[in-house]
Amino acid sequence: MKVIINLLLMLVVLTSCHAQKPISEVKKEQTTINNSNPKLVVGIVVDQMRYDYLTRFASKYGDGGFKRMINEGFNCKNNHFNYIPTYTGPGHASVFTGTTPKNHGIIGNNWYDKEIKDMVYCAGDDSVSSVGTQDDAGEMSPHRMKTTTFGDENRLFTQKQGKTIGISLKDRGAILPAGHSANAAYWFHGRDEGSWITSTFYMSELPKWVLDFNTSDAAESYLKVWDTFYDILTYTESDSDENEFEGGFRGKEKATFPYDLAKLKDENRGFDILKATPYGNSLTTDFAIAAIKGEQLGQDDITDVLTVSYSSTDYVGHNFGVSSKEIEDTYIRLDKDLERFLKFLDQQVGEGNYTVFLTADHGAVEVPSYLQSMKIPSGYLDNKETDARLIDYLSAKFNSSDFVENISNNQIFLNRRLIDSLGLHINDVQEAIVNELIAYKHIEKVFSAHTMTTTNFTTGMELLLQNGYNQKRSGDIILLSDPAYISYGKTGSTHGSGLNYDTHVPLLFFGKGINHGETYDKTVIPDIAPTISALLGISFPNASTGQPLGFVID
Repeated sequence: MKVIINLLLMLVVLTSCHAQKPISEVKKEQTTINNSNPKLVVGIVVDQMRYDYLTRFASKYGDGGFKRMINEGFNCKNNHFNYIPTYTGPGHASVFTGTTPKNHGIIGNNWYDKEIKDMVYCAGDDSVSSVGTQDDAGEMSPHRMKTTTFGDENRLFTQKQGKTIGISLKDRGAILPAGHSANAAYWFHGRDEGSWITSTFYMSELPKWVLDFNTSDAAESYLKVWDTFYDILTYTESDSDENEFEGGFRGKEKATFPYDLAKLKDENRGFDILKATPYGNSLTTDFAIAAIKGEQLGQDDITDVLTVSYSSTDYVGHNFGVSSKEIEDTYIRLDKDLERFLKFLDQQVGEGNYTVFLTADHGAVEVPSYLQSMKIPSGYLDNKETDARLIDYLSAKFNSSDFVENISNNQIFLNRRLIDSLGLHINDVQEAIVNELIAYKHIEKVFSAHTMTTTNFTTGMELLLQNGYNQKRSGDIILLSDPAYISYGKTGSTHGSGLNYDTHVPLLFFGKGINHGETYDKTVIPDIAPTISALLGISFPNASTGQPLGFVID
């Protein structure tokens, strides 16, 4: 009996010793677990990048930028936005939250707020103050975005040990991707300052590394001549340099190379001129590199997140158009900046220790006047005529011209209190307007809020509209125009539709934990955040509707 008792006691002691491992061994095991994740995740959004920019300019790209990501990573060739409208604010929010405006609430860059009866900006926040400037350009935060990003989820998962930093020339391109719990978001304030700024939502003063960057000559160094990187005669992938489809800069008669930025800056809002040149992307790369160094991102086994949005591609596209020499040169130079950035990551974080994805916030339509010269159906909408005709109709039918509170973002917001006070039913008024507008020239489809909230669409433009419709924030009537018909000037490109030129954008994954390959299977923008979350083993963003792309992850 004693022998049995002694044996049992020895077993308990041995089990206890095994269970209570030395702290050093526990730390060693934890380090091994952490080492399975990348030290740094970099999410890159190229503003207004159509998918065909990857292929059209491929012969001009080097081996270390786009091609490196394609050749060593995974290329999703049939990647699309799955909602309308395809604007910058909703695009950046959707990439990082893994859902659409229906859930995250960023229904435009600006939209009409039905409660306060005024327009609001997606990142605007007058409850915070600027940091880094006396201007109000820093009164920004993510408070209008209703959901978390994967950066937020990583902050929660790591108990705030993993950092999240957002960077972009545009405030919304820095703020929305970084999320609510980010350590910082920085954006560029041009004009006569040329500085990177933030808001008191994140901090009370700029870190020393940002102050040092702002006092350097980084921004000033790019106020130089912008000429083509290669001989302009080799730019056969774009239209002639001098044509009638481009905007250009104030102070220069023709939109042709070269552009002396130092001479042109005073007539083009000072340092803001850099935004509409490829040098804005170069400056963004410089600042991203400084941020990685200054914040020591990727220097331990706890994953950090850096979001980088390249905005200059959007400014150049809006100004010069999809087929311009300027847009071709901008992407050639962006490819060089990507190569420089990836080489820096190799050295600073370590090759094989970081993961990068690259996508866009929307595409862009060819300049309709250019399409018209090619005999392709396209054109420009006369919104003033449409609005006036609608008001006349409402006056005649309902004996009131005050039914419409606001028309913006292809939506009509009605005065519901007035309609109710007249004894009318809102659904009847909506349907009457739908039936009226569908007869107007170049309006392809019209839907009411009642239809959006009571019908479950599964395909087509209707599904995309529904994914972009937020019941609390969106309007009473939603309009879709004919393909390639836009509300814009006759030079330069724009975006916003659910058509392929606006929805088909690149999606490249590269680095640690990523398979090598490609697919023509359809992927959608909300798939990105859950894919990165799955890679990191963290919770998906709280309203994510996308699916992790298992074939991408190693």
